[in-house]
Amino acid sequence: MYIIIVYDVNVKRVNKVKSFLRKHLNWIQNSVFEGEVTESELEWIKTKLSMIINKEEDAIVIYKLKSKPKREIIGIEKNPIDDII
Repeated sequence: MYIIIVYDVNVKRVNKVKSFLRKHLNWIQNSVFEGEVTESELEWIKTKLSMIINKEEDAIVIYKLKSKPKREIIGIEKNPIDDII
């Protein structure tokens, strides 16, 4: 499945969340990651993120899609992702 993760976390935890997600997904722009994962990988990502954030202060939103969406960029693309076959 293809996922998009967006987050709004306290500045104290931003680098931990960003560093963790960069190891598993593609960085798109500030606080946005996306990529293809299995169901078990997604569960592992959710578990690890739950350990990093403070659920009383932070928010993470995960969008689950059946396939990679088509993206249209207006303005500069911060981190281009090339399709590799």
